[in-house]
Amino acid sequence: MSQHAVSRDGGDLILRLYIQPKASRDQLVGLHGDELKVAITAPPVDGKANAHLTKYLAKQFKVAKGQVAIEKGELGRHKQVRIESPREIPTAIETLLH
Repeated sequence: MSQHAVSRDGGDLILRLYIQPKASRDQLVGLHGDELKVAITAPPVDGKANAHLTKYLAKQFKVAKGQVAIEKGELGRHKQVRIESPREIPTAIETLLH
């Protein structure tokens, strides 16, 4: 059974992400295989990309930064992120939820 890029776990959302650092702008690009591709402007240096990603996702889902947790892939491009009780779900992600 293939994993989905976006799934629900109770009231939380689990996102399987492929990160593209040093992009020209922050954006949810779309599906990249069985992951959701996210472009961010921060470079992958000293945790800057993770901090930037957390801040960007918190803004997209209208939650506090503390409600965005990188569960897997802290040091790689492939990450699993938990969004606790998102108040808003971006359209690009809403369409991926089954």
